[in-house]
Amino acid sequence: MSSPVVALEDVALTLTGNAGPVKVLEGVSLKVAAGETVGLVGPSGSGKSSLLMLIGGLETATAGRVEVLGQELTAMDEDALARFRRGRVGVVFQSFHLIPTMTAVENVATPLEIAGEADAFDRATDELAAVGLGARLEHYPAELSGGEQQRVALARAAVTRPQLLLADEPTGNLDGATGAAILDVLFGLRDRHGATLLLVTHDAEIARRCDRVVRLRDGTVERFAEAAE
Repeated sequence: MSSPVVALEDVALTLTGNAGPVKVLEGVSLKVAAGETVGLVGPSGSGKSSLLMLIGGLETATAGRVEVLGQELTAMDEDALARFRRGRVGVVFQSFHLIPTMTAVENVATPLEIAGEADAFDRATDELAAVGLGARLEHYPAELSGGEQQRVALARAAVTRPQLLLADEPTGNLDGATGAAILDVLFGLRDRHGATLLLVTHDAEIARRCDRVVRLRDGTVERFAEAAE
């Protein structure tokens, strides 16, 4: 049996704010197999997004073990985590986080340029065509609709052909029809690149498209379920 892509063991995350320490996650254990699509669901404040950020190496656990793609993340500093994510992990946020002074193709090419890839713009062009934006390469984010901006963000996350795709409420800022189209694009990218997908969502219809659902409440895993349940 192959090793899981994600393996969390008794993970905790405590953040310190003005009011003192806050327990965000506690005692979370989870395994995700290669090629699996997992929906992370639960009420606001349950820790879904924080869990996704831990898996992506964008937050560091305060206790427990976080192993992703065979690498133990909890011992890594920020530079090591950035090197780990490069080319392995693609992240899509509810807010698109595009660079406003760059065109669509420049935004998508950026992670490849940082990695020193000579064919960055050719690959970015191909990825934008794959998400239906082949005619919008030279448009700036302000010239694109919300759905188009999210397509650019999806293309940027997928252009490095990551083994792991993480999506945090990717349709949260979009209307129903546009959000459904974006989900089709996201699942299409997963299939095309053979990636494992973890998806945070409040939408039961979206969760049903996943292979498995993990429900969180008050920072802990409340239950696991097949998506069809």
